[in-house]
Amino acid sequence: MQKKQLGNTDMHLTPIGFGSWAIGGADWAYGWGAQNDSDAIAAIQRAVQLGINWIDTAAVYGLGHSEELVAKAVAGMKQKPYIFTKCTMVWDNVTRQVGFSLKADSIRRECEASLKRLQVDAIDLYQIHWPNPDADLEEGWTEMARLQEEGLVRHIGVSNFNVDQLRRVISIAPVASLQPPYSMLRPAVEKELLPFCMEQNIGVIVYSPMLSGMLTGAMTRERASNFSADDWRRQNKEFQEPRLSANLELVELLKRIGAPHKRSAGEVAIAWTLRNPAVTGAIVGGRNPSQVEGIIGAGEFRLSREEIDAIGCFSASMPK
Repeated sequence: MQKKQLGNTDMHLTPIGFGSWAIGGADWAYGWGAQNDSDAIAAIQRAVQLGINWIDTAAVYGLGHSEELVAKAVAGMKQKPYIFTKCTMVWDNVTRQVGFSLKADSIRRECEASLKRLQVDAIDLYQIHWPNPDADLEEGWTEMARLQEEGLVRHIGVSNFNVDQLRRVISIAPVASLQPPYSMLRPAVEKELLPFCMEQNIGVIVYSPMLSGMLTGAMTRERASNFSADDWRRQNKEFQEPRLSANLELVELLKRIGAPHKRSAGEVAIAWTLRNPAVTGAIVGGRNPSQVEGIIGAGEFRLSREEIDAIGCFSASMPK
């Protein structure tokens, strides 16, 4: 896979990175249901075998468990992938309730805990997960810059920021990357955010390019109506009517587009995000090796102008 430089960093990333949200397990508020740890480790290892050179995780995924699985998966690898993680979503170990903090001392504690769980000396990319609470944004970013100066993290980035918030932190220290949600069902960042990142040489690694599994080609009406009680997608309106039927019709279009190229609907959905010149790479989850194998082709697949237009026409007709 052809690599692309991430913003102003020295890192050149494959178009696809391994996303480890779903492998965190079910025992927290935003879990995806039960997860077999052996499958998760094998999925990461398979991704690296197939050429993926970066892993994106977060402290809060599985309340630390995802980071621990990443460490186990890459242990012993001769050439380890870049490891990215995120901070500012904190939890109570007793109640397991998740909250937010941008306080300097909290960010430092989180960084030290992530370093220990990941079993690394420095984190390749450390990201503010959410700009929340907004009033503490400058304090949080100032501490991120200190961590970078001290060598605990190599590069610092943000996630879920808007343009105004980016401008505020850029005045303190450069932003290596932004991680926004982006898919054909969530294209809003195209208007202002992605052009701003291009202008400022901020790398962009998008998350949920298949919208949490909706666009993989494996989602069905029956499956969407029978998510387990510990799968956060039960509450997502994209998996409920009236949007569910429209989304599944879009998936059928993606299947038709992918079929002549021997690409899945999910690979078409990922490739659609990668077509945007502002995008450095897309974060794609996998809960077992076969899921990884089902999306890896998106890293080299390119949509034609006609195929992009067909998706655009269909998306424009969908209910808002």
